[in-house]
Amino acid sequence: MKLPNKHKILAALLTTALLANACGDNQSVGDSTDSSSNDSAEPSTASTNQVTLTLLAYDSFAPSPNIFDDFTAQTGVDVEISLGGDAGKLVTKAGLTSGNPEADVLWGVDNTLLSRALDSKIFAPYATKNLADLDESARKLVPNNEATPVDTGDVCINYDVNWFKQRSLAPPLTLRSLTSSNYANLLVVPSPVSSSPGLAFMLATIAEFGQDGWGEYWKSLKQNGALIVGDWTTAYYTEFSGSSGKGDRPIVVSYGSSPPAEMIFANPRPATAPTAVAALTCFRQVEFAGILRGTKHEREAQLLIDYLTDIKFQEDLPLTLFVYPANNRAKLPEDFVKYSLRPESPLQLDPDLISNNLLFWLDEFTDVVLR
Repeated sequence: MKLPNKHKILAALLTTALLANACGDNQSVGDSTDSSSNDSAEPSTASTNQVTLTLLAYDSFAPSPNIFDDFTAQTGVDVEISLGGDAGKLVTKAGLTSGNPEADVLWGVDNTLLSRALDSKIFAPYATKNLADLDESARKLVPNNEATPVDTGDVCINYDVNWFKQRSLAPPLTLRSLTSSNYANLLVVPSPVSSSPGLAFMLATIAEFGQDGWGEYWKSLKQNGALIVGDWTTAYYTEFSGSSGKGDRPIVVSYGSSPPAEMIFANPRPATAPTAVAALTCFRQVEFAGILRGTKHEREAQLLIDYLTDIKFQEDLPLTLFVYPANNRAKLPEDFVKYSLRPESPLQLDPDLISNNLLFWLDEFTDVVLR
């Protein structure tokens, strides 16, 4: 589809801005060298020289320390993690370096960005040996195995339980309720232009109100004093009143799995979760990992995809990244199950519909909200 000049300008500006941020944010945070055992990986025969794979991920990627030690022990392959900003920045940079990547494996492309990543041909297809164990609905999003589902989660409205309790005010439970005067100047949202949860929230409003009605909904949110910030970290840890940042806004766009994080990291631990989730506002996210096309270590990268989808790594995800494992055989920790919310009917949009309309939607968002 040919884009009008207005959309071409927006696309160029977004690409330039995201690339600048991605280049500025890249940082290496560790590698693995210990020797322990793991049955999921197999020895590499690609080279007699030591190979180090670079795993490119978004800034909040923080699995357990030394999680890749078993992988290294079994394969002789080290893993170095490189953080490159938000998921949108990762996809933009990977698209511009497609075929000549600066890393070997990318973690964190979600279903809101999947079609864009596939159109840019950034991945080398690979069917992991664990494919049959992975969430079926997630697998259907990539029938040709260009990328591999690694986790799922839900972007939802979270609210500060005590704030509403102290004022005897019912919390907002639907997207429509956020436009009520009862919640004027209470909501903070990460921008969909620069944040993947912000983008997921925008898509939730499109799924809920349709392509003809979501723009008017955002006008109402703006008129009701919604605060738009650049990223989720600022929204949750600075502006939101229910987190450690102790901001003054008791409603935030976050995740269905944010409440268990508030419980587990609290010291002292409260009797009940200080935050809660509005189940009817949730948009389902699926995250993928993929081998970057053009890597010089494709066989080793395949082994890493196998490891990322096997039980040991998958069972590490709930209490580190606070997401649901894609591997159906992975066991969930009791605290995670107890305090997280998994909506039965989350809002969803087809990835192809997102890909075909995203620039237009972002343009409309910019016109309605940011100007």
